Amino acid sequence: MHFEARIAPLQGKLPKVSYRWDPETDILPVACKGSGKSTGLNGTVDLEGSDGSFVVIDVAGGAMRGVDVVTWPDDIRTRDDLAVPEAAKDGRVVFPSRKSQAGVAAVEVDTALTVEKNQTESLLHIRVGRPRPATVVRVGDLLLVEVDKSSRLAGLWFLDVPPFPNVEATA
Repeated sequence: MHFEARIAPLQGKLPKVSYRWDPETDILPVACKGSGKSTGLNGTVDLEGSDGSFVVIDVAGGAMRGVDVVTWPDDIRTRDDLAVPEAAKDGRVVFPSRKSQAGVAAVEVDTALTVEKNQTESLLHIRVGRPRPATVVRVGDLLLVEVDKSSRLAGLWFLDVPPFPNVEATA
């Protein structure tokens, strides 16, 4: 199943993105501050992989406000050649509400999830569904989103991710 993700013009400054690892759960919360006002879905878009992986996109007024990588996919690939793609433009990702489901607060999307990372794990690419051509849009200072020609979410790029806390060093 797929869920529509439209690209809208950026209004104002590019949102600031912050990452905060939860060392007890391995959850990576990603917050977008200053996403601007829009209309659309209020709630979450839950991406569920068949392997139990789970990524939650927080949406307010249709705009992406954050992402939580709750359960990491089994398919995580380290690539020496992983590089930040060139963004075609700056913009906002908008998830419109559906007229038949205007009051829905959460939408679950069953899809394949794959993670690619560089050696230092400072660059993460979450692929949503099968590989396909997509437009890359910078939606935050450290966040890129891929949307395919059918206006479906195709991927998320997390840039300059801090290292996972060394919990053994503090014990």
